[in-house]
Formats: sequence, structure tokens, C-alpha cells
Amino acid sequence: MKEVSRNEYLTRLENKRGNRMVKVITGIRRCGKSYLLFTLFRRHLMAQGVDEQHIIALALDDILNEEYRNPKTLYQYVLSRVTDNQVYYVLLDEIQLVGGFEAVLNGFLHRENLDVYVTGSNSRFLSSDIITEFRGRGDEIRVTPFRFADICTLYDEHPQVLLSQYYRYGGMPQVWQTDIAEEREQYLRSLFDNVYLSNIIGRYNLRGVEEIGILTDVLASAVGSLTNTLRLKNTFVSERKSTISQNTISNYIDYLKDSFLVCEAKRYDIKGRQYIGAQQKYYFVDLGLRNARLQFRQQDDGHLMENMIYNELLCRGMAVDVGIVPVSEKDENRKLIRKQYEVDFVVNSGSRRYYIQSAFDMPTGEKRQQETQSFRKIGDGFKRILIQNAPVVPWHDEDGILTISLTDFLLKPDALDW
Repeated sequence: MKEVSRNEYLTRLENKRGNRMVKVITGIRRCGKSYLLFTLFRRHLMAQGVDEQHIIALALDDILNEEYRNPKTLYQYVLSRVTDNQVYYVLLDEIQLVGGFEAVLNGFLHRENLDVYVTGSNSRFLSSDIITEFRGRGDEIRVTPFRFADICTLYDEHPQVLLSQYYRYGGMPQVWQTDIAEEREQYLRSLFDNVYLSNIIGRYNLRGVEEIGILTDVLASAVGSLTNTLRLKNTFVSERKSTISQNTISNYIDYLKDSFLVCEAKRYDIKGRQYIGAQQKYYFVDLGLRNARLQFRQQDDGHLMENMIYNELLCRGMAVDVGIVPVSEKDENRKLIRKQYEVDFVVNSGSRRYYIQSAFDMPTGEKRQQETQSFRKIGDGFKRILIQNAPVVPWHDEDGILTISLTDFLLKPDALDW
């Protein structure tokens, strides 16, 4: 099978090389962080002329390296490998397994000829600690499962054929090592239950094991829908006969976010230019994992497409919110009423902003009018884009709204600027 190059991450690593900061590669477990660091980046360094003896690599989740989870042992081992004044590249996998790893990494930073790269699978143990402990000397690179463009490099099939598989199985690298549907589905189910949820339950010593599983199911069913902890609590009460508190639900969601399983998209008032904290949307980092959690029974293509677009925008380094446009309109009795129109995504990248609507099925002009109605209420000059699932020749309507296909958006990084 072909290898996914993951050149975008190699480019980021190369750009940060030698910057006197700890490069922290984060992301959900089994998304390819270790392969990126130990195979792709290591190969890249050697191709650049780095002597293999100047690459110090340790997989800390390997039982053979258990002794190095002791911070002093790890520190002394790395220094013992340094025998000259040339640069040494320190590659450490799953650094959060080392107790007090912050002090170890700070110690490495004091050595001018050490360039340090670490991976970790939990944002609470890494990102927040970088801010407080490294005082601006930590540099995070977030890795995701394979993007659709990555999948297309593995096969010679038409993108539309591969897209239907991507909707169902997502981008976890191991999934694409087989073409057998049953093996893919079993792997994803096992990964969710035996790796992700099991890790959360063990890490936080949860007593309500069943409850976090139920919450995960509810979030998976509600992808692309506005919700909040009160609504989720009411769902537990009415459908599960549970008395779980809002605070517990909030904590559980934080655990899922910290493990990179789900992302939270905040609600933004476009006209008022402010965030509205009452409701949010939650998206899964991988569609295959979401589908596996629901036993592949709820294939809501419209919401899955929205989730796919959200993930791709984040991969491109863009800031993404869900938008509302509040307006005052007259009803059929000419009475003034307040209405809110939804914009699927408000996307910011530097000085650029895009408004994006996701439309899986658009069979009629009336449906198109409905999907683009919110665009016409915004009133500013930023780019407005409708992304549809079906193939379409890119075009602008009389209001300047760009319509493109999902595959064009996923495969062509400049498509938003057409």
C-alpha cells in the first residue's frame, strides 16, 4: 500500500526546526503522530544530512522503555547520548507518561544543542502545561486523522467513489490498511471502546462509566445540532431516566475534548460581533469513529458533510465558529418580529473571512434559495460560499455567492478564493 506523505506536517516541523522551543505534536491516539515523528520526520532529517547518531528517539509507551518514564532516568539517558557540540534531535513519543515531564523538557531547553520534539494524546496534560510551564517556549502542532486528500493519494479510484467510503469510515490510518468492510468497522468500534473511552475512564477514575458512553452517543447523534448542558441533562432525564448533573456533563465533555475526540464550535452573532454562550455545536474529529459509536446505523449524510467541512477548515489552520444573523422583519400582518438566520460556519484566516453553508442535497432552486437566505441578510462584503455534495462547475450567482462541490473544496486548497 502507498504511504501518505503528510507533507503539510513535515513542512511545519521543518519550519520550526531549531527554533529553541519544544515542538509538541498533539492529536487523538492512533492518528499517526508516532509514524510522523519516528518514520517520516526521522527520514526527513537524515535526508537533510543529519547523522543517525544525532537522533535520540524513545517510544515511552513501549514496555521496553518503561524505565525512562522516570524523569531523572530519561534526562540522564538523553544527556548520555550527547557526545559532541553538534545538534541532537530528541524525539519522545507519549511524553505525558513521564511524571513531571515539564521539568525534563525545560531542562532540555537549557542545552543549546538539543532540538526537542514530543508527542502526546491529551491536551490537558500538554497544551495547558506548555502555557504555564514553558513560558512561551512550547510550540504545538495538532495532527488529525487522514484528510480526504490523503485518501485520494492512496487509490486510483474517482474521488466521488472514495468520498462515499470516507463518509462511512473516516480517516484513521489503520482503517485504510484493509478494504474489508467488516474489519474496518470492528477496528473502529474496538478503538473507541478499548482505547479512547477506556483511557478517559481510567485517567479520571470515573464511576459513571455508562453515563459517559451515553453522553458520547448523544453527541454523536446530534452532530451539527445546537445544544448545551441543560438540554443534554434533560435528554438524560427523559430518555435515560438519569439524574446526572449539568456540571458532570460539562466535565465529561471536557474529557472528550481533551482527548481530541470532539471539538466545540462556538456560536457567533455576525451583526452584533460577539459570541453567544448559550448553545454550541460539537463535531467529531473523525467520521468513522462517530459512525462506529452508533454502530453505523445513523448515517445522516447532511450532518456528516458539515462535520467533514468543519474538520477540513481546522486542518487548514482556520478559526471556525457557527454563525447567526439576527434581523428584524415584518410578518404577514406587518408586525415587526425578530428572527435569526443560521450560517453554518464563520471562518477567519488572517484578515480574510468566509461565510460557508453546507448543503448535501439541493434538487431545486427553492432549496438553493433556502440555503442561501442567511447570506443575503449579512450585509458585509466578505466571501459567501455554498458547498454542495454533488459535483458542480464552480459558479457565482447574481448576489456574488460562490457554489462549489465538496470534492473541489476538499482537494483544492484555493477553492474558497475562486
